[in-house]
Amino acid sequence: MIVAFVIAGTLAAGPVAATPTDSATTFRGRRITDPTELATFTARHFVPSFARQLRLSCGVCHVGFPELTWFGRMFKLNGYSLSGLEKIVDQLAPSARQTLSLTPIPAMSVSALVSSTSVAKALPGTPATRAEYPQQLSIFWAGQVSNSLGALLQLTYSDATGRVSMDVSDIRYARHVKLNDQDLLLGVTLHNTPTAQDPWNTLPAWSFPFTSAALAPRPSARPLVDGALASQVLGLGVYGMWNQLVYAELTTYTAAPQGPRALVDSAAINTLSSAAPYWRLAVQHNVGGTYATIGAFGFSARQYLRGTTGPADHFSDLGVDAQLERPVGRAQLIGRVSWIHEDQTLPALYAGTVRGAQNPTNSLSTLRANATLAVPGGVALTLGTFSTGGTADALLYAPAAVTGSAAGRPDTKGEVAEVVLNRWLNSRVGVQYVRYDRFNGRAASYDVPTGGRNASDNNTLYLYLWLAF
Repeated sequence: MIVAFVIAGTLAAGPVAATPTDSATTFRGRRITDPTELATFTARHFVPSFARQLRLSCGVCHVGFPELTWFGRMFKLNGYSLSGLEKIVDQLAPSARQTLSLTPIPAMSVSALVSSTSVAKALPGTPATRAEYPQQLSIFWAGQVSNSLGALLQLTYSDATGRVSMDVSDIRYARHVKLNDQDLLLGVTLHNTPTAQDPWNTLPAWSFPFTSAALAPRPSARPLVDGALASQVLGLGVYGMWNQLVYAELTTYTAAPQGPRALVDSAAINTLSSAAPYWRLAVQHNVGGTYATIGAFGFSARQYLRGTTGPADHFSDLGVDAQLERPVGRAQLIGRVSWIHEDQTLPALYAGTVRGAQNPTNSLSTLRANATLAVPGGVALTLGTFSTGGTADALLYAPAAVTGSAAGRPDTKGEVAEVVLNRWLNSRVGVQYVRYDRFNGRAASYDVPTGGRNASDNNTLYLYLWLAF
């Protein structure tokens, strides 16, 4: 989530003007709507690209970070490689073959997130309100490597772990070709978090809420594709966008865990046992300033419970999503919805030495729906709802203080509201409130059979300041 913010936060104001709903960019009085033309025009006249290399206001790529506009999505799909800076080239190379194209400044930036979290009922042994300074501190290298190659690499310090580690990162190569006289954008992506490569804000890696409280209880169940493998895999994918209308992608993931480990991973936990395929299809359209996209995706992975031998549990995720953007007077309304269903086959958990599942097969479904109204002056209001439901399993969802389930169920339901102020485009102040109607299977005494926490005890008020420079 911080990645997209830093992209916006490190931008410097330039001569380009574009509205969030406009699928065109105006440069020096010329209106550019075709990304192929934009890439050609950029190569010829050194116009928009990434961060300071873009020389654009944040509002060209974002409707309040990290929500991407049409231009922001196309910039990402074009491999972060458009540039508004004069390049350093190899003067000794043959004129017909360019061997070097470097930006004159390093594409470095920093992001800091400071927050305060207040839970309705204090967790045992902790105060009800706790602060984090910082919650996260990130350093980025984000920019163009060559005319068709770009990267976004992130190192993050988290106060919850006290460590610096590799965060969500993406390296891309993209080119344009013609197919039946229509533009076809083809690309390759190398990244470390499933769905982080997606250009829309509906799939898990970039979905709302874009940041959340690290010091508040969270529901125990979520699909594997929803963050469980973040920064723990390596994905190599190919994608295409035909005629700015149809997007398709196929990616394969392999295990790439972070942290201390031995040459022989006999003590590894939750490691992929084989290549995990991911596919994505989406259709987008823009009519009269109203933009809409609808898509579907799938992910299949087998995971060892411990070590790298023996039975592996199988997780099969299938999801659908949609996003709608339209102007409301001078404001912008953005709606997002996603649904993910997961089928679980659990030979390792069910038949292991220490059983971790009561059932050999389970299922899990999650739904997220939210809408943002962004008004002039940098103020945005978002209201959303979320729910999770699935098969009852008294071992997989066992009773435990605060984090457990007395009902043996993953069911969670609630609402979220957030108000943000982006008066300055590279800083953000936000107030977020999360309300739970049900948590880990129940509304009352959800964690242990009697005398436990209620779902409403986990209602959370989260205040944060997000800076990028």
